[in-house]
Amino acid sequence: MHILPRPGYTSRMSAPERVVGPGFHARVYALVAEVPRGAVTTYGDIATLLGSPRVARHVGWALAGLDEAKDPVPWHRVINAQGRISHRGDLVRAQRQRELLEREGVAFDAQGRVDLRAHRWRFPIGPRAEG
Repeated sequence: MHILPRPGYTSRMSAPERVVGPGFHARVYALVAEVPRGAVTTYGDIATLLGSPRVARHVGWALAGLDEAKDPVPWHRVINAQGRISHRGDLVRAQRQRELLEREGVAFDAQGRVDLRAHRWRFPIGPRAEG
């Protein structure tokens, strides 16, 4: 059953709706570009910096849709909160991501996890320029 709002009611957008909007991909790419060689961040870290940890999947979708030829963003430096590569069925891309990270000195354990305590990038605290 769908309940209609009362007359005159204006809903407020939820935090994820405010965060994921025009310019979202560009903001994701700008943050990911800050992650230095040999370090990683998580989808949730990026989402939190953008204003809502609930949009972590949207961060992943933005990176999956990245045109590497046009935007040289180090997408491979973003992994999931368990320290794993999220391949979502694309094993070729996952293997490429692992190879790129290993070339940068990021180590994986026997279970294919990165030690986030050792390799997680801590973004500087302070005001961020809007992209």
